[in-house]
Amino acid sequence: MLGFVSHNLQIRPYSTKMSVMADKIRILSDLAPQVKTQRESAGLSKTELAQRAGKVREVIYRLESGEDVTVSSLLAVLGGMGLALQIVKAGLPTMQEVAARFAEDEE
Repeated sequence: MLGFVSHNLQIRPYSTKMSVMADKIRILSDLAPQVKTQRESAGLSKTELAQRAGKVREVIYRLESGEDVTVSSLLAVLGGMGLALQIVKAGLPTMQEVAARFAEDEE
């Protein structure tokens, strides 16, 4: 199943001085690598991020592996890295995105 939604989520830094992530996240599995990349770029261990977010380390593991977490946990983790969630109009996925999603399903 493709699982595309009508709105995209973008993770953006709080500060405009930091580089802005333009990658749109349409499904949960797209979120996990973004969170992990941002955590690693910030030089944070999973334990350090969990402490900053006021969550247990298991939340970070679940989030980075693409498992379900609560919205409040997601927002706390993003806040712990100085990031915010933005909801933007998605439009239709590109042909490349659809092809990539089908290729993932076949594996």
